[in-house]
Amino acid sequence: MLPVLFAALTMGMIGSFHCIGMCGPIAFALPLNNDSNLAKFFGSLLYNIGRITTYSCIGFLFGLAGKGLSIIGFQQGLSVVLGASILIVMLLAKWGTVKLHVPPVFSSAGAGIRTAVGKLFLKRNFGALYLIGLLNGLLPCGLIYMAVAGAVATADPVKSALFMAAFGAGTLPVMWAVSFFGNFINMEVRKRIRNLYPYIMVVMACLLILRGMGLGIGMISPAAASDKKNMIECGVKH
Repeated sequence: MLPVLFAALTMGMIGSFHCIGMCGPIAFALPLNNDSNLAKFFGSLLYNIGRITTYSCIGFLFGLAGKGLSIIGFQQGLSVVLGASILIVMLLAKWGTVKLHVPPVFSSAGAGIRTAVGKLFLKRNFGALYLIGLLNGLLPCGLIYMAVAGAVATADPVKSALFMAAFGAGTLPVMWAVSFFGNFINMEVRKRIRNLYPYIMVVMACLLILRGMGLGIGMISPAAASDKKNMIECGVKH
């Protein structure tokens, strides 16, 4: 689990530069209390904790779905399928064959969420900042969809929630700094760092595939439960 969580954390850290472009306008315009650096610090932190809370809840829900598949014996197959799907999407996007778009239904939902966020901007208090973060976590984002694909492969609600929490924690340093300090990273630096993101996604996809193959390699590719059972039975016979 630790290598997968590390991949989620790294994905969030590098992906946070993508987040600046997508969610940056909200972070820049947060109704923070600028009269006190301490209040400004906690306000921007609460906003980001709100985002991570939503990511964790999403992970928990998708983890339940993954657990259902695990019960019928498809956990490892799911991990391989998701890893292979991510690889295919990233390779096609790299070659320019396809472009990643947000589905229309999610775009419509996003418009409603932005309206609700706009109303919360009129309330200058800590509670509103946390709620803005909660809603921000629901906005359509291809980056989050990729993270969810990795989370659901854990086939466990708690592990899936931890995966998404690690992803959110990875985005925290940059997104907090953006809301507290403003636009402090120029576009050229963001572009260079963002170019690393496809490689991180490929690494995560490979980890998912290895995990699903059940090669018996410690935490990276643990043996399937049935394989472990057979090994134990063989040991007892001998």
